Amino acid sequence: MTSERQEKTGTISFFTRFTASEQFDKVFKEGMGLVEETANYLDGPGRTDARMLDRHGAVAYATESMRLTTRLMQLASWLLLQRAIAAGELSPEEASKEKTRIHLSDIGRGHAIPGSEQLPEGLNALVDRSITLLERVVHFDAMLKPGAQVPVLEESPVSAQLDRLASAFAARR
Repeated sequence: MTSERQEKTGTISFFTRFTASEQFDKVFKEGMGLVEETANYLDGPGRTDARMLDRHGAVAYATESMRLTTRLMQLASWLLLQRAIAAGELSPEEASKEKTRIHLSDIGRGHAIPGSEQLPEGLNALVDRSITLLERVVHFDAMLKPGAQVPVLEESPVSAQLDRLASAFAARR
């Protein structure tokens, strides 16, 4: 809805208010900060932490770090898309096309795998924070869709595949 139309009707869309809100700004900064913090951890202390794990722990670490980075990429994509839409940088058609590429419900917490009890606290903390952020973003996304119900995060098909890969590699070692 354009601002001219908003002035005539006296209404403001929830999307316009939300993306211009302090709450969205806070979530945006938190999400982008978490992406940067995760990259720094995985490239720094995380490498050291991973070297101390046995083979089961190493497979669990690799699996969980892939889940984490996938989750954060999807969250960052959603946040950047909302910001671009609000700034008018995308047409409704472009925005709709881009939205189909983001799959928030596919990136929840996966099953625990052998060796996951060895995961370093630093990685576990990042995973927990990303899940909390994901839950908030899923609720925001649902609120932005008129008439949509808030989705429940279920097991991810991607997580199931990662679990199978991790099990296969663990069995071969």
